[in-house]
Amino acid sequence: MRKIFPILFGVLVSLSLDAQNGKDSARTLLDAFQQGQFQGNFRSYFMVTDNKPGLSDYQALAAGGGLYYESAAFHGFNMGIGGAFNFNLTSSDLGAKDPVTDASNRYEIGLFDVEDPHNTNDLDRLEALWLRYAWKKSSVTVGSQNLSTPFINPQDGRMRPTVETGLWASFGDLPNTKIEGGWIWSISPRSTVKWYSIGESIGLYPKGLNPDGSASGYPENVYSDGVGLLGITRKMGKNLKLQLWDQYVENVFNTAMIQADYNNPLNNGDHVLFGLQFTHQDAIADGGNPEPEMAYFPKGAQSNVFSTQAGWERGAWQALAAYTHVTSDGRFLSPREWGREPFYTFMARERIEGSGDVHAATIRGIWTAPSKKWRIEWGYGHYYLPDIKDVSLNKYAFPAFRQFNTDVRYSFGGVLEGLRAQMLFVWKGRIGDVYGNDKYVINKVEMTHYNLILNYAF
Repeated sequence: MRKIFPILFGVLVSLSLDAQNGKDSARTLLDAFQQGQFQGNFRSYFMVTDNKPGLSDYQALAAGGGLYYESAAFHGFNMGIGGAFNFNLTSSDLGAKDPVTDASNRYEIGLFDVEDPHNTNDLDRLEALWLRYAWKKSSVTVGSQNLSTPFINPQDGRMRPTVETGLWASFGDLPNTKIEGGWIWSISPRSTVKWYSIGESIGLYPKGLNPDGSASGYPENVYSDGVGLLGITRKMGKNLKLQLWDQYVENVFNTAMIQADYNNPLNNGDHVLFGLQFTHQDAIADGGNPEPEMAYFPKGAQSNVFSTQAGWERGAWQALAAYTHVTSDGRFLSPREWGREPFYTFMARERIEGSGDVHAATIRGIWTAPSKKWRIEWGYGHYYLPDIKDVSLNKYAFPAFRQFNTDVRYSFGGVLEGLRAQMLFVWKGRIGDVYGNDKYVINKVEMTHYNLILNYAF
């Protein structure tokens, strides 16, 4: 893998330089490559977790970047190739266990390789290698690519995003309607450096508990040939947008979601915002393995999630209030390796995935400067999860909690055009009982978390 990047860098730079002398249209295959676009980015990420006194604290500084090339179109076809590299410049010992709770690091390891806490420099990855055919507003792409769907998405909150290999089609030629979908057969999750089959990719992150309280045995034991996805997005008039999504994980489970978002402009220029979402899940076959203790989704299980949002927008300001309820029918399950959950109450650095009988409520305020250089978001939420002893509905034995986030972003101009800075501050307090056991506290609640990110795109 290490040998790929010097070769890739040379090819990409050569193509980008040749493109300077390219012609306006790709009349030949050589023209298509010479007129292609070369782009890249550099990224640094400093992260600190300050846990409850007496428990371990952590810090890490990562730096890396990516190089990508996309050819011009030739008779409707074009291709893309690219990859990323990453280094651990300095960090705590991310492989050491906390001496009080025997817990592992949770957040900082995500900047590098979750499978090898001591891997500090062999962190490169080929992320894009695809061929696409496009016509009008539609396209079909095959190969390694970066998809964004409700349950499989980049979740780009570390150094590198989640990427997928498969066949993906997008049709946008119908009026006010977009239809997209395809079949995915391998995934390289965020915070990893390898590619995995669908079954192998489930269980790279912490696995939690089975409904009977035993340790989950699904890592490396889930059998699935792939994931099928279908999404339909339709604009109904000027103000209403509807989305329908279905995610079929062969031999494991199916997730269906419907979402409606309404943006109503008022006479004074303000906007009233409403959103409503319903998600339903069912097990398929044996949930990934005929042995119940090794299945990801319990045989015969289901879950239901309702999420809603209301808001007000005036000029540069936006205020939002949201509520999500996972019913007691079962745990909402979605591999964390694949992406973040799409609920309106989602806040960075935590999820309600793995739980049932959940009530979550959040409020958010967002200010975007007229120049678009500044964006500041505040969020506060209460997440009422089942008691940590109720493992049938609380997979990760996570206590109910409250959370406050501040996310500040700035885009530079002038000689620093292309540079963006982000500061994310997270505070998490405890609501639920932990029965005096700090293993339910460390890296979960009673903690403060700091992030400083610099991105430069060229």
